[in-house]
Amino acid sequence: METDTMGSVLTEATLENLADLWDSQQGRIRPEDVRRVTVTDALVDTGATMLSLPRHVIQALGLAKRHTRRVRTSSGLHDADIYGTVRLTIGARDCPTDVIEVPDGTPILVGQIPLEAMDYVVDLRARRLVGNPDHGGELMYDLY
Repeated sequence: METDTMGSVLTEATLENLADLWDSQQGRIRPEDVRRVTVTDALVDTGATMLSLPRHVIQALGLAKRHTRRVRTSSGLHDADIYGTVRLTIGARDCPTDVIEVPDGTPILVGQIPLEAMDYVVDLRARRLVGNPDHGGELMYDLY
């Protein structure tokens, strides 16, 4: 996981079409035919809720639109399309998550839900993602 010079936390992330992964496990497609994208500059955005992907990444992954929801952005309230589901992998951790479409030119935004699912927190001093120190840096789920 890396940082840029402007104080933003950037990370490498791999995104895989979850339906393709299922089809591969069932023998309907070859593992090498699973649609996936790896980027080195996904922006960790603790002000965002979900995983947001630009339209061209959604198209490359072949994700299906599920519905439209109201979203709040820095420019006000808007409708955004929700697509399902990818396996997001950062470091040695992964989680399934739905996707919100953002315009091309917008960075991939990793929000709070996937960060919590992978038990990552932002180390503000080092400007990087780390395993949750409350769990000794190890992946742990709270079940209560």
